[in-house]
Amino acid sequence: MAEKIVAGLVGGAGYAGGELLRLLLNHPQVSLAFVQSRSQAGKPVYETHPDLLGETDITFTAEADAPVDVLFLCTGHGEAKKFLATATIPAATRIIDLSQDFRWNEGTEAAFVEADGKTFIYGLPELQREKIKEAQHIANPGCFATAIQLGLLPLAAEGKLDAPVHVSGITGSTGAGQSLSATSHFSWRTENVSTYKVMEHQHLREIRRTLKQLQSEQVPPIHFIPYRGPFARGIFITSYLQTNLTLEEAQELYEGYYAGHPYVHLTRQNPDLKQVVNTNKCIIQLQKHGDQLVITSMIDNLLKGAAGQAVQNMNLVFGLEETAGLKLKPSAF
Repeated sequence: MAEKIVAGLVGGAGYAGGELLRLLLNHPQVSLAFVQSRSQAGKPVYETHPDLLGETDITFTAEADAPVDVLFLCTGHGEAKKFLATATIPAATRIIDLSQDFRWNEGTEAAFVEADGKTFIYGLPELQREKIKEAQHIANPGCFATAIQLGLLPLAAEGKLDAPVHVSGITGSTGAGQSLSATSHFSWRTENVSTYKVMEHQHLREIRRTLKQLQSEQVPPIHFIPYRGPFARGIFITSYLQTNLTLEEAQELYEGYYAGHPYVHLTRQNPDLKQVVNTNKCIIQLQKHGDQLVITSMIDNLLKGAAGQAVQNMNLVFGLEETAGLKLKPSAF
């Protein structure tokens, strides 16, 4: 067996950090060197992530204090830039950032970001898998951005986004992070639904940039209404737009685009969110109603929308099987 990849994790106390930790501990070709969290330093990780009791005895460190082949950044937005500005990281170390700090560069539509002498490639494998394989640093996409883009990429690739796209999406409470807020508190969230950031969600910038990258002609408006859902995890997206494609033509277009991509699956049955929760899958269903194509796309916000996609990107960067360490069973019931 080849020598294992040595990984380090900065910001391991949150939801995405906990999921990434679980994946790395069970990855057959990864050795975990450290898990950093200043708030939890010195504590066993299983005290913060009780699901890991019996899985590991590793403790949180205050600093990223060991050389690694790949460094995952699971810090809050804005903190990754601060960390890299002060940390001394060997040039050979690959960096995969799960925050939004390197997903977007103001003033450019390029699918990469230059920062502090480092080039971060936008890490959506279904968009640019070959570029990811050659990348030194990866900016992991946002969760809503991943789910919406996977529903629209095949159309953009064929120049078929020629009408405004209307999108609604509901997400679980873990998408808001682990820090308590009024809208993530159980007593508020349970049996409740609300909108937020209507038409101005930050992930729209990623989505528009990607679509413009694929479709050289004018990209139509994307009208997005996000909802907070009364459940813990998962994202359920419904997008629709006017098109002259028949349902069978659209189905063929999507099947052709995603052929060879192991985590996007088309279904002709009515899908439900539990099919993707606890997996790295995206499930897509197409419907045609009159001249409207309706696209349902679903992911787990903590896996394909965060930690799972980060591991998928690591696999590609290091030449591993793309699905290594990600063969996960959905909750289902």
